[in-house]
Amino acid sequence: MTHSQQILDRYQAALIPVFGVPQTVLSHGDGCYVVDVDGKRYLDLLGGIAVNTLGHGHPALVEAITKQASQVVHISNFFTSEPQVELAEKLLEVCRAPAGSGVFFANSGAEALEAAVKLTRRTGRTRIIAAQNAFHGRTTGALALTWKEAYRAPFEPLMPGVTHVPYNDEDALREAVADAGDDLAAVVLEPIQGEAGVRAATDAYLRLARDLTRGAGALLVLDEVQSGMGRTGHWLAHHATDVVPDAVTLAKGLAGGVPIGALITYGPDVTALLTGGQHGSTFGGNPLACAAGLAVVHTIESDGLLQHASELGAYLSEAMTGLGHPRISGVRGRGLLMAITLTEPVAASAMALAREAGFLVNAVAPDAIRLAPPLILTQSQADTFVDALPGILDAAVPA
Repeated sequence: MTHSQQILDRYQAALIPVFGVPQTVLSHGDGCYVVDVDGKRYLDLLGGIAVNTLGHGHPALVEAITKQASQVVHISNFFTSEPQVELAEKLLEVCRAPAGSGVFFANSGAEALEAAVKLTRRTGRTRIIAAQNAFHGRTTGALALTWKEAYRAPFEPLMPGVTHVPYNDEDALREAVADAGDDLAAVVLEPIQGEAGVRAATDAYLRLARDLTRGAGALLVLDEVQSGMGRTGHWLAHHATDVVPDAVTLAKGLAGGVPIGALITYGPDVTALLTGGQHGSTFGGNPLACAAGLAVVHTIESDGLLQHASELGAYLSEAMTGLGHPRISGVRGRGLLMAITLTEPVAASAMALAREAGFLVNAVAPDAIRLAPPLILTQSQADTFVDALPGILDAAVPA
């Protein structure tokens, strides 16, 4: 029995099986590579699902975490720390938030979304419009906005007042806003639906959502948990448009693997909706997570990773499409958040074969393979996957 299998057996005996059985047991990483406990090395093209922005063991992140851990890790929200204030200031800058905007720190994307839900309730209204196939988290408030029936059904009844409309369907959005009338609190959208197979909203759809919410006196909340922090070649995916939301949620890649989430409110009127004592978090904004977040943001800036993500993503998309493989129907997404779309439902088989070949990818849908690698991925590393992809797809069999 391998070391991995021994640990997986212990995993099944000790953990609540909400994730099923993991694929393998990882030991450590270096840059864009990870190694399992049996010594097998993989090119990490999933990045912890868009989390490991700087890969594994990046010197800037290691230094920031080590330094902060030697000083203070946690101080409670009765106090603040310099890293917390500096990260909040930096996020307001990179998120293009106007004067009077603010940041609330949480520990995850779901918690950031929970804060956003509370923000919408402070409008005095209760109706929220979300999109079909959306994923906003699994806490009960976030789950009410999440679409997938398998996630929702075991915990119903959920928070009432949520209407789901087809994504990118402008007429459906107009109709839902009209139906909600004066009780519409917010429209909540992902600029790119990651868990739905990496599907991007059109610029026109996001602009319409902005126009409709503004006309209704409601909030536009954009969930940038997976698409934010440089992953698409912009700090936030919606920066590719001229849309300015009322609030944005962040997490995943913000601190390169250290748990953190954030709600960004835009402008003094929205920021004033949440006042003293109305929300909080014991661990949110702790010095360690904020120091890690600062290291990630500064490294993205200093190393030109926005441009790199944009250019490498375009290169990868062209290279994979250019293979002309009969099982590749296209590549969608932006920057380094993309999905290889397939002509047959062989993604799960291809994912397993890719892992055997030394590549970590994700079957995000039966006919789509998601890539969300570290932003430090090099072209030569990407090429090794492109070269191996035809053989992987040739060997894949229908599920």
